[in-house]
Amino acid sequence: MMSELPDMRASDAERERVAEALREAVTEGRLDMEEFEQRLDAAYKARTHGELVPLVRDLPAPGTASAVVPGASSAPVSPADASWPERIGGTPTSKGAVGVLGGFSRKGRWTVPRVFTAFCFWGGGEIDLRDARFEDREVVIRCFAIMGGMQVIAPPDLDVEVSGIGIMGGFGDRGGDVAAAGSPRVKITGFAVWGGVGVERKWARAERKRLREELRRERLEGESRDGLDGGEPRKRLE
Repeated sequence: MMSELPDMRASDAERERVAEALREAVTEGRLDMEEFEQRLDAAYKARTHGELVPLVRDLPAPGTASAVVPGASSAPVSPADASWPERIGGTPTSKGAVGVLGGFSRKGRWTVPRVFTAFCFWGGGEIDLRDARFEDREVVIRCFAIMGGMQVIAPPDLDVEVSGIGIMGGFGDRGGDVAAAGSPRVKITGFAVWGGVGVERKWARAERKRLREELRRERLEGESRDGLDGGEPRKRLE
């Protein structure tokens, strides 16, 4: 058990699990903003299980009535592991973010509201949708960047529509794959003045690992077939 191994080093996944529990707690009113910020800062600085446990000892796991135990094998499945229809619905985690002379970040397991408004001035922000849930099948993310920038990270198979106004700045979208069946639709709008808003397509870590394993398996199967046919083995990918 976690409490029996207080000196064991904490992993990034365990710190993020605690951070998610804290975000859920402040949304539900279990923590005030000041206490939330203090605990969140301590969670990301924690080096051992013993430093993480006190931060969530008095909180239930997100969406359950049981206590949070970072590192337990029964951890909730990430939304990124579910199909798109299963990731639609839920109570929004927050409806906006502000970065003034600083930055903000929305990432991990959070629920995007129907309308999310982000603003930055002489600062920056990150809106990561790879592990997110969505309140509805269609959501709007409004980005306003003045002498600053924002980055929206979306999985390649998410349906994203980008439209915005750039004044000595701009909106950029690197494009993705064809939207998967059942994908929610995300509309990104707003304006940028001497700044920019960029959309980057990137798989979540777990999905990248799965795709690499799938490619490796297919490559080995191909080499095996070539060997049985008497042909030359295929060259390995670098």
